[in-house]
Amino acid sequence: MKFPGSLFFFALAFALPAFGQHVTDPHASVVSVASRQATLISTTDPVLRAAIQSLHSCLATPLVAAPTGRMNIPRHYLNGSNGPTNPEEAAATRIYSMFEGRITAGMNQYLATGSHAESACALAQLDAWAQAGALLNYDRAESSQAWFQVEWTLSSAGITDSVLVNDATLDAAQQKRVTAWLDTASQKDISFEKPGDSGNNHHDWRALAATAIGITASDDKLYRFGIDTYKESIATIDSNGAFPREMIRHENATHYQGFALQPLVLIAQFAARQGIDLYSYNANGHTIRDAIVFFGRAVEDPSLIKPYTADPQSGRFGPGDFAEFAFYTARFGDDGLPPAILNALKQPATDTRIGGTIAILAAH
Repeated sequence: MKFPGSLFFFALAFALPAFGQHVTDPHASVVSVASRQATLISTTDPVLRAAIQSLHSCLATPLVAAPTGRMNIPRHYLNGSNGPTNPEEAAATRIYSMFEGRITAGMNQYLATGSHAESACALAQLDAWAQAGALLNYDRAESSQAWFQVEWTLSSAGITDSVLVNDATLDAAQQKRVTAWLDTASQKDISFEKPGDSGNNHHDWRALAATAIGITASDDKLYRFGIDTYKESIATIDSNGAFPREMIRHENATHYQGFALQPLVLIAQFAARQGIDLYSYNANGHTIRDAIVFFGRAVEDPSLIKPYTADPQSGRFGPGDFAEFAFYTARFGDDGLPPAILNALKQPATDTRIGGTIAILAAH
């Protein structure tokens, strides 16, 4: 039976196995906080030691005041969905990058050093934006880029807070405000989705935010949105391991294959901490591993993208483009993974949207 457009995903969500419907542990972050702290304090691993030494500090940076007024952010690309980028967008989003950098720095320091002062700093930064009602004053129709920015900043904040809720020394009133604010913001974030949306990586990023925040807030609606979105996305993987909805991005097709994997790997990691093995979830004979392997191979051999687009690939990849795979290799090892991935993981990588310095979060 065939379903038109988004009706396929609506039907798919109800046809899939009924697992992962409820949050079982609101304190289960992407990592077991206590055991991770013990590992990091005693580690002699050179990658982890380098990661710890490279950490920034929340306490050493000033408070990032919440933006005021309507969120109206210029589009990322000057024309359409590829080509030259818009410098005005970079200027408008700098404040969100600063916010993400400060909260993840405090959270990373707490994991690496056990500093309650750093975790308190991160929570206070989150609370400042919570009390200001940040990430709520926007509309998709008015500024789609604002909508996109919200999903990314909420992912960073949700992951950060999922660690902070494990610090019993933190101010309970602050934590309650932050959790309620994030829950409200994520609910609004997903409310703008509508039939006919492409369901590309933006859908996945909104799902990561919903998963992280849904767990901490014990919000089963958000949590289920994340789990169902993951399954929908895995069901789109083609015979090569590509996400067709990312392959249409011209010179950035390879980049967006990896960009979609960032939230999907993190959703699988969160689900694993709730006792759900999404890493092994199979749809149409494919798992997330197929998409990971295709990305690594395409980085090494751009000709693999030619069946999808004639545009030469941009080819600009740094350690941060592979950071999420530290979670995967920690669980499954590195056998059979392309060298592009393995070589990138030999050095610490930072991406604030998925938790800051990823080696601090991912077991090693």
